[in-house]
Amino acid sequence: MAYSDRGLAAGGSARLGGNTHGDEAWAEFARSPRVKTNRYEAHDVVFFEGDPAERIYELIEGAVMLYKLLPDGRRQVVEILGPNDMFGLLSSRQYDCNAETLTPAVIRVVDRRDAEQTLAAQSHITRCLLAQMEALHEHAVLLGRKSAYERVSSFLMRFVAGRGTADCPGPTAAGRDEHVIALNMTRQEIADYLGLTIETVSRVISDLKRRGLIAIEKQDRIRITNVCTMCHQTGTQ
Repeated sequence: MAYSDRGLAAGGSARLGGNTHGDEAWAEFARSPRVKTNRYEAHDVVFFEGDPAERIYELIEGAVMLYKLLPDGRRQVVEILGPNDMFGLLSSRQYDCNAETLTPAVIRVVDRRDAEQTLAAQSHITRCLLAQMEALHEHAVLLGRKSAYERVSSFLMRFVAGRGTADCPGPTAAGRDEHVIALNMTRQEIADYLGLTIETVSRVISDLKRRGLIAIEKQDRIRITNVCTMCHQTGTQ
């Protein structure tokens, strides 16, 4: 099971601040022989917690899940990444979590030493980190203060690009305010990301369906029937 829709995480982090020159410099560096591009199947492991942190990764296509395992086997998904997001960025010399693809993915791989010695790479990494910090702040609020209902609603809204943000344009004047999500992530993976039990996630999704806020078209497709109304369920409006 995996994500196949992109509204993930802090997408577009490479363009934070509109630094066109920085983007061009990074693109030139990414085309150099020092940077590799690898392809992964769904649920391939990119690295394990404790592996030497010798490489930095940038997701080009697909989705990646970062998670930590507790000694008793419990799992906490710490982030879900989409295109333009970077990961493996650490001050320590060992990865502090596991990275697993949720879909077939294309990932750019940069040697950590090359990144530390290249101005274009350092500038690009800084822009990505700033955007991802914003996403982590939102996730901290979600885990620390939001109800189960608000967590699941927030999770669904993250797949609706350009909506639910401070500069949200709202619904268009014409047509129905709907959005279809291709959501192939397992309920357990969703629960591990939201800090809930699988039973709670299932109960909230069933309640959203009963209230007419979502419609489950297939096992892996959810239609948000009114995006604006769903946005008000997230606790941020």
